Order: sequence, then C-alpha cells, then structure tokens
Amino acid sequence: MASDAKGATSFEEGLKGASEKVAEFHEDKSALKRLQSWLHQTPSAVPMIVLVVAIVIFGLLSENFFKATTLSTILQQIAIVGILGCAQSVVVLTAGIDLSVGAIAVFSSVLMGQMSFRYGIPAPAAIGIGLVLGTAMGAINGYLVAKIKLPPFIVTLGTWQILLASNFIYSANETIRSSDIQEQAPALQFWGGSIQPGGVKILYAVFLMIALVAIMSYVLRQTAWGRHVYAVGDDAESAELAGVQTKKILIQVYALAGFFCAIAGWVMIGRFGSVSPTASTGQLGNIQSITAVVIGGISLFGGRGSIVGMFFGALIVGVFEMGLRLVGTDPQWTFFLIGVLIIFAVAVDQWIRKAAA
Repeated sequence: MASDAKGATSFEEGLKGASEKVAEFHEDKSALKRLQSWLHQTPSAVPMIVLVVAIVIFGLLSENFFKATTLSTILQQIAIVGILGCAQSVVVLTAGIDLSVGAIAVFSSVLMGQMSFRYGIPAPAAIGIGLVLGTAMGAINGYLVAKIKLPPFIVTLGTWQILLASNFIYSANETIRSSDIQEQAPALQFWGGSIQPGGVKILYAVFLMIALVAIMSYVLRQTAWGRHVYAVGDDAESAELAGVQTKKILIQVYALAGFFCAIAGWVMIGRFGSVSPTASTGQLGNIQSITAVVIGGISLFGGRGSIVGMFFGALIVGVFEMGLRLVGTDPQWTFFLIGVLIIFAVAVDQWIRKAAA
C-alpha cells in the first residue's frame, strides 16, 4: 500500500509543469476541397450556375430570348414536368426511383374525365376522386417497396406497364374533346386558365408548380418528416435504429408522389384542353422527371439534394429547348446536350459525395 501511494505521489509530481492543452488536429483544406464541401452543403448551386450560364449564352445568341413572352413560354412548357419532378424528387431522396409517374398522371386525368362524362359525376367531385385514386396508386408502390421489400425500380417498372394498360382498357382509347369539357365540365380545365400582366400570358399551372416547389422545399428542410425522408435515403438501417419509422415514411413518400402525379394529370387537362389516354406524358413523364431531378443535383443514391435544385433542372431543360430553337439549330442537339448534362451531373454528384466520406 505504501509503495502504491509513493508511486502515485511521484506520478503527480512528474505531471507538474506539463502542458494541459488537449491535442488538436488541423487540416489545411485547399480551395478545391472547400469548393467540394460547399457544393455538398448546397446541392442546388451547380444547377443554378448552369442555368445562369445557359440563360446568358442564349441571351447573347438570340435577341428574342430575353423577351417576356419567351420566358413565360418556358415556364408554361415545364409546368407539368416540374410537378412530376416534385413527385420524383421525394422518391429519389429516399434512394428510390419511380418509373410510373407519367402513367399515374395520365390515368388520373382519364379517371377524372371519365368520372365526369361517363358517370355524370360533377367535375369537382370527379377531380377529387382522381386525386384520391392517384394517391392510392402511389401508396401501392410504397407498400410493395416498404413491406414486400421489392426493389423500387422493378416495382415501378411493373406498375408503369400495368397502369398504362389499365388506362387504355378503361378509356377504350377514347379522347374527350376540349369543346365538350369546356361546355360540360370546365373545372377540369381550370389550370389552363391564365392571367396576362402587361400582355404576357402566364398559366395558373405555373403558379401551382412554383407553389408546390416552395411548399415541399419548406417541408423537406424545416419539418421532422422532411428530415426523416433524408435520413431514410442516407442510411435506412441507421435511421430505423434511431427511431425513424422507415416503412411508414416510404409508403407516405410514394403516396405523396402519387398525389402530385394526379395533380399533374389535372394540369394536363388544362394545358392540352382534352383528356387523352395516349398523351405522351404516359411514356415520357418518367424520363422527363428523372432528367430534371438528376440535372437538378438530387443524388440518385438518396439523402442529398433539394426540390429547388429539381426546379432549376427543369428550367435548364426548358431553356435549352427554347434557346436552341431560337438559334435555329437541329432539335436533336437538345437531346445531345441534355444527355451530356445528365452524365456531368452524376459525375459531379459522385465527386461531391467524396466530401462526406
């Protein structure tokens, strides 16, 4: 005991005068590393920069580009894609993908039209039924992904085919004409209405798209539910261990995506005037929405990105399409450049993700 006490005393005496500072490690970050870190924290920065550069270039190449009517036309053209992009964004943030968004939109629009014209249901009620059924289609996707544990790609590839076929079978390929809708169920065409400040036509659908982007941006960044969506996409197992109900979140996300798709279907009726089961959105809506999401900086691996970035991505596609048309180039260059942008966006995402590693 005495020897232990003596050893302790000599040890304490040996510590006298020793430095009490805690070990510190300093990492000198290069400018490139700081840029990488900043882009990781601000995922919408890259698409915003690309958008600004594209606008400036096309503005210099065509004197008509900066006209108010041109910019208004771009917004009108991306209204449907922007809403479908909201649906795709929430799914991709959970590290999933939804190939059925276009099919849900078209089928929902057909259901709204047929409910009103085939069964005589008042247009507002028919719209409500269409929105509920669209949400249910999305919820089925979510159930198969969350509960049955099927891969999102396979699930939505299957439901895309099923819903498109159901759409054609149920409608018997019958198109409801614009004049009939305007006369008997004008509420179906509501989002095709417009205001004309200064003689520039702006569709109500544009304001709807911007409102949905703003609302979802707030929900995803400022609410617990939104943080849970990011957590599921970043690491579902860790999120579940932390108390997040991952299965419930996934079903809610896919149901919400279905709801947005049904809204897009309603907007389609106003935008095109008629209800058509053969609308190109059914085939192309998924590709267009994924393009906006990827170019907009949302990671396909989940857990990183923003709805605002998706909006920028949709705008980039719209600006390229309009700008190249005004310059008078071959329309195929649009697809070529968008393809380059998609690969560039994924490469940048991979590079940025290294900042978090």
